[in-house]
Amino acid sequence: MKIFTRILIVLALLGAGWWGWTRYSSDSTPSVPTTAKVALGTVEETVLASGQIEAQTLVSVGARVSGQIETLAVSLGQDVKAGDLIAQIDSQDQENDVLLAKAALANIEAQIAAKQANLKKAELTLERQARLQQQSYTSQEDLETAQADVDVYKADLAALAAQKSSAEVTVSTAQIALDRTKITAPIDGTVVAVVVKQGQTVNATQSAPTIVKLANLDKMVVKAEISEADVVHVKPGQDVSFTILGEPDHAFHATVREVEPAPSEIEDSDTISTDEAIYFNGLLEVDNPDHLLRIGMTAEVSIVLDRAENVLTVPAAALSKGAEGYTVQVWDPKTATRETRAVEVGLDDKVTAEIRSGLSAGEEVVTGTKVAAATTSSNNGMPPPMGL
Repeated sequence: MKIFTRILIVLALLGAGWWGWTRYSSDSTPSVPTTAKVALGTVEETVLASGQIEAQTLVSVGARVSGQIETLAVSLGQDVKAGDLIAQIDSQDQENDVLLAKAALANIEAQIAAKQANLKKAELTLERQARLQQQSYTSQEDLETAQADVDVYKADLAALAAQKSSAEVTVSTAQIALDRTKITAPIDGTVVAVVVKQGQTVNATQSAPTIVKLANLDKMVVKAEISEADVVHVKPGQDVSFTILGEPDHAFHATVREVEPAPSEIEDSDTISTDEAIYFNGLLEVDNPDHLLRIGMTAEVSIVLDRAENVLTVPAAALSKGAEGYTVQVWDPKTATRETRAVEVGLDDKVTAEIRSGLSAGEEVVTGTKVAAATTSSNNGMPPPMGL
């Protein structure tokens, strides 16, 4: 019984020694700070937004006359120049209208020629009657009749001139309708949509049916949705970078062209709902010479509000803000000591901060604390031997 009691006492002492040793080892494990050097760099203050890519110029090319599409001269994705043939609509009715209008005009011109001849004859008769009247060889009545004939022919010519003007308008209108059966490209661009097929009949009585859609893909516009909290800081001319889903590591660069003065929802309603967040469209222009950007792509946008280049920078995690401003902990690796120092902070993007005064390049600032690895004992973690 006494031996058993002694064993229990020894085990209790060993357990207490083990607990005390592990506790002491844990408490005495040294901690060292994580630091970063003050270095020259660039800090940007940005606004983040998401948007959709659109063509700067997108034109719906439609038919302004009715008829069957005899020829569809373009295909999807084809590049065209202004004036190139897009489609040809059956023009037989329009050609006939032009012929009829020209015939009516020719008839009026013939009538005018006849009236001019009659007027010339009447004027000669009037001159002769006037000479005879002076010699008392004719009556006053004959002279007045000759004058009346001249006046009638002049009036007829004036009426025919008005009819000719009307006929010329009719010819021009018929010619325009004929010309419209030949649909041409209004701009240089790429065919991004073909709405009809060759042989299809289109009706342009009430509206102009779209034949194709052309877009100039050399310059694109990103329509970015900017929150009302950020839109007051966004101005035309600011630099922008953005990425697309297919090229997340490739940054495209653009500029702010303008910010729309009202939310896009105003297009559908005269009132703006306050139940949802309000966003304003910022229009960003970007060159697209390789046509890598396509209509409808989603863009993750970063608008640069301000930029500080070649300035002293530290990680934002090194900053502490108090009642009197910002401070940092400066680490001296030679003496393994810290010094609290006040600094003046400029731009801060929450990752990197600009330091305007208080630090010098090459100094180290504390950004956090890490625990050093504990020293491994020679007995593989067992407590030091104890004598019984």
